[in-house]
Amino acid sequence: MVSHAFCVPELAGDRLDALADLLAEAGVGLTTVAPSAHQVLPFRELRARGVRVGLGSDGVRDSWSPYGNADMLHRAHLLGWTTDARTDRELTDCFALAADGGAELLDLPRVTLRPGSPADFMLLAGECLPQVVIDLPARELVVRAGRVVAADGRLLG
Repeated sequence: MVSHAFCVPELAGDRLDALADLLAEAGVGLTTVAPSAHQVLPFRELRARGVRVGLGSDGVRDSWSPYGNADMLHRAHLLGWTTDARTDRELTDCFALAADGGAELLDLPRVTLRPGSPADFMLLAGECLPQVVIDLPARELVVRAGRVVAADGRLLG
């Protein structure tokens, strides 16, 4: 896995396709943190060619980026902002990268609401997923491994 890979967003067309094919064949995944529009990995193109891509949150309250807060919904919002996501599909892609990309890189199971899925989820008010990515509503409940870890925006001890 390679984090950041800030040179990859400079590639396009055949050069990007060739690199993506090499990465996919070698099983090398990439991560991004959505730092700025010109440094975000072209995650849709990479994933379409079989490259595993994740979205992370580093720079949590440090000098590289004091705006990090380790909130992956917020990171999906920032990814949408930096990539100029406008459509429901684009905003949903940003959420999916935040929700599933990292787990895929770590070979962890995808979280769904089906029996047997990891009991990791959050409850919040929203009309649809794209609206949630845009508005960042407060999390009413956060559950990790079947245990309530936060409620009404407060971490539980």
